[in-house]
Amino acid sequence: MTIDALIEPSAHGLYCPAGDFYIDPWRPVERAVVTHAHADHARTGSQHYWAAVDGESLLRHRLGQDISMTPLDYGETVHFGPISVSLHPAGHVLGSAQVRVSDGNRVWVVSGDYKRDPDPTCQPFEPVACDTFITEATFALPAYRWPPMQEVINELMQWWQANAQAGRSSVLLCYALGKAQRVLASLPAPLPGPVYLHGAVAPLTTLYREAGVAMAPAEPVSQATKEEDFSTSLIIAPPSAAGTPWLQRFADPSTAFASGWMRIRGNRRRRGHDRGFVISDHVDWPTLLQTIQQTGAEQVYTTHGRAEELVRYLREQGLNAAPFATRYGEEDE
Repeated sequence: MTIDALIEPSAHGLYCPAGDFYIDPWRPVERAVVTHAHADHARTGSQHYWAAVDGESLLRHRLGQDISMTPLDYGETVHFGPISVSLHPAGHVLGSAQVRVSDGNRVWVVSGDYKRDPDPTCQPFEPVACDTFITEATFALPAYRWPPMQEVINELMQWWQANAQAGRSSVLLCYALGKAQRVLASLPAPLPGPVYLHGAVAPLTTLYREAGVAMAPAEPVSQATKEEDFSTSLIIAPPSAAGTPWLQRFADPSTAFASGWMRIRGNRRRRGHDRGFVISDHVDWPTLLQTIQQTGAEQVYTTHGRAEELVRYLREQGLNAAPFATRYGEEDE
């Protein structure tokens, strides 16, 4: 870390000393620029927030309707003293953004979490030229390469159809914010049966619909009639629902997990699910390397996930790379 770095790690989060603001702070601060609404990046208690306008409703849902917030259009510039800041699409979830920071001479970009695969629920990733790129490294190993989404959805539909014909409920476990809505937006008609949503998924899906995102029809499990046995249904629930009494109301449920971790077959066996579908809202290994190259950055800092492994690889390729210690989690567990 150079003494004149535009952004540096601190006890509260990634800090810009010249502009006196933080990016995705994990402790309350006066000024917080937030990349997206996942709980490991958007935390309560800060005095004021800046974030992409597309994600405003999600942030208020997560942090409180009365938070002090300035929503920004993608590409709109705001100034913190001598520092200019703009947000650019990250393609991770609705309203996700990269943060471009410049002092007029240098440009640093904080990626937040991002992906490059097509996703009808959010703005596609936009490569941003910079001198220094701070990138996530969630799946920064060569084994992690994503199959085409349509191929995975076809497999999911076959699993659901087979379960429906056997009179079994299909329970798909995936993250409530982003992953669930991406799946819903990708389901082709006609469907083998109705779609129901866990209570943690339903309100977030409503916010996506209010933002104009087209998705398959679905309703909360709580609105189903007492006579409903869910034998032909697809039920979308968060991973935390696995192994809970909540699942007992469904007819002989077959469970599946949608995650990038399902790329490694042993992960599915360890979790005890019937199926694993490789769907990730993070960038995979080849596209991660492509993105770093496209930024033109001469310096790369890595955060959470396989940060150390990515640093070693980038150094072998002749880049100046180092890890940043952060408290971001692996939302795409």
